[in-house]
Amino acid sequence: MTPDATALRGARVLITGGLGFIGSTLARRLVDLSARVTVLDSLIPEYGGNLFNLEGYEERVRVNIGDMRDEHGIRHLVQDQDFIFNLAGQVSHLDSMRDPFTDLEINCRSQLFLLEACRARNPSVRLVNTSTRQVYGRPIKLPVDEEHPLSPVDINGVHKLASDWYAHLYHHAYGLRATSLRLTNTYGERMRVKDARQTFLGLWLRQLLEGSCIEVFGDGSQKRDFNHVDDVVEALLATALCRETEGGVYNLGSCEVVSLRDLARLLVEINGGGAYRLIPFPEDRQRIDIGSFYAASDKLRRVLGWTPKVSLREGLARALEYFRAHLDRYR
Repeated sequence: MTPDATALRGARVLITGGLGFIGSTLARRLVDLSARVTVLDSLIPEYGGNLFNLEGYEERVRVNIGDMRDEHGIRHLVQDQDFIFNLAGQVSHLDSMRDPFTDLEINCRSQLFLLEACRARNPSVRLVNTSTRQVYGRPIKLPVDEEHPLSPVDINGVHKLASDWYAHLYHHAYGLRATSLRLTNTYGERMRVKDARQTFLGLWLRQLLEGSCIEVFGDGSQKRDFNHVDDVVEALLATALCRETEGGVYNLGSCEVVSLRDLARLLVEINGGGAYRLIPFPEDRQRIDIGSFYAASDKLRRVLGWTPKVSLREGLARALEYFRAHLDRYR
């Protein structure tokens, strides 16, 4: 499903976490579709916001440096918006285990601030909430569909699951037009590469470009699916424009599944050089590792007709090219 440019032309759109990887890519796409875009981002260093992500679009996007935990600020920002894409959150699984109360504040309490603000100040707004595969925990069957048991293995997964249920509840109790998309592994240009807080793949890209050896935990047999950020953005837009998805929760999985060992090999091949090595899991990561995981997104595809367009090979090549040119902006 291709987003209807006429439906978004002139639309007022708020993106929380809008200076981050996915949020900034979404903002750029919406501006190209002639929407009026406001982004909210705290620019807290650990959470991935980067002003450079809007390079070339600085004068066409309204940037609000603020925090989702500011209840009064949220109430002001949601007024008069036609669409809200909620991408703000604490995404590091390890950080959530080390500091569960900050994760609670950002991934639960502030999510309630947003929903309450919409209920009180803008009850007709269309809200798309981003969630995570981590709500399922260690899979008992593959691919994982929306009927899979929910059993998070870390604090982040518990809190993101609560956020899903908040949105679901506000839809059914108050008629809020909310949908949650559970993302798997999103990658591409503008992703966080300074560390593995957002995704291990970003760190792998940096290691490769800096001439370091990619470090793969375990035996590398763990399987994952990956979506390029452009495909994720198209899914977000198509979801926002489809009334049938309101009140639902959907997986956003990929058609391509690859082991981590094969992924490392592919990266080295595309880069034209480099190396990887297998290392034992660090103890803190082993405790919350989920093994192989890839998602079934048939439910969303039936409703939207959405399917990924960017192959893994193409997407990795594009990401490498981008960071080869701009790595200093993301270290």
